[in-house]
Amino acid sequence: MAGARMEHLVTSGTFSLDGGVWNVDNNVWIVGDDSEAVVIDAAHDAGAIAAALGGRTLRAIVCTHAHNDHIDAAPELAARTGAPILLHEDDLPLWKQTHPERAPDGELADGQVITVAGVELTVLHTPGHAPGAVCLYAPALKALFAGDTLFAGGPGATGRSYSDFGTIVGSIRDRLLTLPGDTVVHTGHGETTTIAAEAPHLDEWIDRGF
Repeated sequence: MAGARMEHLVTSGTFSLDGGVWNVDNNVWIVGDDSEAVVIDAAHDAGAIAAALGGRTLRAIVCTHAHNDHIDAAPELAARTGAPILLHEDDLPLWKQTHPERAPDGELADGQVITVAGVELTVLHTPGHAPGAVCLYAPALKALFAGDTLFAGGPGATGRSYSDFGTIVGSIRDRLLTLPGDTVVHTGHGETTTIAAEAPHLDEWIDRGF
């Protein structure tokens, strides 16, 4: 793994959609080594993320989805570092609500592999919270970077535009709960969890209509 590691940064700002605005704390994940890295979800504070990167080469800014709180700092971070912004094409309508004048630089596709510091991050398309939502699975790190698809205690929210509860449950059941139980789920907000901790609760989520 060439010294690959995960780093965690919490940034604060607002989430806005459908006319509402909420204060939020976001998890920003950095995967890499002493020379290169990728950033997963450039939220709120490009300066803080750049400082955490130090002098490392940023290979990509990966967006798990295009809600504004996960992408608002992406263009500035890209300008500072020269790194490309990557997003699943199904989330372009959401992206354009926040950055109408600046398109992403590349697309994420199901099964795509992003390699950094000798570690492979496989893109899993997991729609539901947003149509282009993705997770990144790094088996060498026993890690899943889940964005807002799966949290400690249940699925991501589906009560707003571009979201669907049945779709997110299907994504979690078919794409995530099939991963090894000791996979650590690094979420877009809040605490980490594991696949083993969440898997027993699928039927409960469905009954509650999360």
